[in-house]
Amino acid sequence: MTSAPSQTVTIGVGAVSISDVVAVARHGAPVTISAEATSAMVASRAVIEALADDVRPHYGVSTGFGALATKHIAPEQRLQLQRSLVRSHAASSGAEIADEVVRATMLLRLSTMATGRTGVRPLVAETYAAVLNAGITPIVGEYGSLGCSGDLAPLAHCALAVMGEGDVRVAGEQLPASAALTAAGITPVVLHEKEGLALINGTDGMLGMLSLAITDLEALLTTADLSAAMSVEGLAGTDRVFAEDLHALRPHPGQAQSAANMRAVLRDSDTIAAHATSGFTRVQDAYSLRCAPQVHGAARDTVDHTRRVAERELMSAIDNPVVTVDGRLESNGNFHGAPVGYALDFLAIVAADVASMSERRTDRFLDSNRSGGLNAFLADDPGVDSGHMIAQYTQAGIVSEMKRLAAPASVDSIPTSAMQEDHVSMGWSAGLKLRRSIDGLSRVIAIELLTSARGIEMRGERPSPVSAAVIANLRQHVPAAGPDRYLAPDIAASVALVQSGALLSAARTITELS
Repeated sequence: MTSAPSQTVTIGVGAVSISDVVAVARHGAPVTISAEATSAMVASRAVIEALADDVRPHYGVSTGFGALATKHIAPEQRLQLQRSLVRSHAASSGAEIADEVVRATMLLRLSTMATGRTGVRPLVAETYAAVLNAGITPIVGEYGSLGCSGDLAPLAHCALAVMGEGDVRVAGEQLPASAALTAAGITPVVLHEKEGLALINGTDGMLGMLSLAITDLEALLTTADLSAAMSVEGLAGTDRVFAEDLHALRPHPGQAQSAANMRAVLRDSDTIAAHATSGFTRVQDAYSLRCAPQVHGAARDTVDHTRRVAERELMSAIDNPVVTVDGRLESNGNFHGAPVGYALDFLAIVAADVASMSERRTDRFLDSNRSGGLNAFLADDPGVDSGHMIAQYTQAGIVSEMKRLAAPASVDSIPTSAMQEDHVSMGWSAGLKLRRSIDGLSRVIAIELLTSARGIEMRGERPSPVSAAVIANLRQHVPAAGPDRYLAPDIAASVALVQSGALLSAARTITELS
């Protein structure tokens, strides 16, 4: 969601990092292949070429694929076999996948090639790097991967483009892949034994989505701490429940971090101080205020778990068959997407819950019986004006959809390939719905921030320095409260500020938030 410098990412035999994935996929960082990776690919390619000359059949080298793995393929048909595999598997349908997902997919397949465990020639990896560096993005439809045997259709579309076939986008323009490669001075690849298979067997699409999601959620959860604290302030709540010693009694690390963030946001707030000493009679704040660190913290801990899953997967060499370290070619099941699919589903659950709590805090501002003396719906002239009434409807609609998106994709499985692939992960589908959920979370938090800023201003007491900095940044794009006006542009501006990280950056000019 935030911009980053485009430093060159070197692809070696080891893992790329989550930040490398984001740099290349989202920010267009160039890639280069290390000499060590090139040597590893040369060595494993020699294994494949030796097996190609063997009279015995070897899966993926001299046989068909999947349920057709028992068919021996004559040497003169093997180049056609690789082309046919990619062409037939490039069978996606539906809306185009975002460029950043396709670029992440290609980068991660390139990273696996660089391990030297797939048996592809260095030329193939170099062409993938050249396509990424030229900003050529294969067009991939949203349907076509079941998250097992790899993200087959999406990866096949990427391989097809490298062959000079299919359609791509360059700077947003749709072009035939052949024309785009020619314009970039890239020679299409003619795939040799096993290479087609090596290009489509991997969890790269779902792993790319997981890497992007972790990055986005880490920023959004800190922003959620900010918005929750500003809601506590705007609703004249108490900060006593965020005390460090209280959270030490339940030592979940995410909870402690969220509570620390909320304390930092509320520090030196006249509103909080005034109501702490005024004899204000509210004994306890509602759960959506008081328990925000517990919920946000549990979400943080879930993200931390999925980061560990992603980092292990980034270290993996996913292919079937795979060239082992000692030079064997072995079939395996490492392409199954369950570890990544589960992680993606976990994140959709926590995103929905954080959004649900945010919407509840917004709703409290709008009810004059629960807002601590604010105008109904934060309207300038209640009855004449409706204030933020329908902004909360928008939140509610998003949260309702997010709850549906939280239903796990990974519990489903539909057998394919004549029952050879009789259990699949649906991890790709989990990734796609998580992306929509993250977008929804950013919008829900943006509306809460828009509302809490209005509530703080209407209360008329000096806010904390952090809240003041956030409100000042927001007011550069959204006018202060007044008679009703066209509200959608205000929401859009707040969403853009959340998604860009601008409001979080404004808060961080005053205090450290993590």
